Amino acid sequence: MKSFVVARDLLREAASRKWFLALGLGITLVLVVLGLSLRMDVVDGALAASRFFGKPVNSQIRAADLALRPIFKASSYLIFYGGQLFYVVACADFGPSLLAPGRIEHLLSLPVRRFELVVGTFLGVLALALIGALYGAGGLVLIFGVKTGVYSWSLLVSALLASVTFTAIYGAMLTVAIAARSAALSAASGGALVLLGIVAGERERLADFFDPGISRSIFRGVTLFLPRVSSLAHSAADIASSERVDSAALTSMLLGLVVFGLSALSLGIHLFERKDF
Repeated sequence: MKSFVVARDLLREAASRKWFLALGLGITLVLVVLGLSLRMDVVDGALAASRFFGKPVNSQIRAADLALRPIFKASSYLIFYGGQLFYVVACADFGPSLLAPGRIEHLLSLPVRRFELVVGTFLGVLALALIGALYGAGGLVLIFGVKTGVYSWSLLVSALLASVTFTAIYGAMLTVAIAARSAALSAASGGALVLLGIVAGERERLADFFDPGISRSIFRGVTLFLPRVSSLAHSAADIASSERVDSAALTSMLLGLVVFGLSALSLGIHLFERKDF
């Protein structure tokens, strides 16, 4: 399918951008500093002592896997929200650059259908999100595994969840980019969706702050169709820290995420098919 060729070209374009070079170097630097500065003494599977930059952190003897759970949970939140914000800004220009005068005419002259260009761009961003999240999460897993013997691969599942969440949001960003040809508007829509998704994840609690009636109904109606970003972040953190997760609720949120992302992407394809270049 030619969409994968378009996705490959997008990855090449991303590799040439300083944004993603900076991301890779930044993640690598954080992992190196963490690996060199964090020292953990594990005896028979128990964490006897830990030092960070040479200073004792906790002298209480605990099972290493239990002691690391809060760290994995905090790391999951960092990967989830940090990844959303970075990729919203860094990926906002891919849609407008696809539609740039000269480039779009050249692409349309090739034996590739219009919908394949849109789908390929979407798949390329999905690949970028997966690579960044898995690189950071995988590095943390290896560092803590080497130092403590505890390899918590659940952090990788958490990173995958963060990547899927952003990709659904990018479906709407790409649609905005096709409609307006503006990287600024695309980034603004992505940032707004992340913030609204945080609100939507807490919709049951926040609904109580509205008076019963029209205002509460409007709030529930608007947030009903938005991705539950904050709820997904909590689920990702629970998975990373090996806590119990409501599988039915998580499945429901993932289905809603897929529907939202595909609906936004379908609208973008429809708009792109109707444009005259």
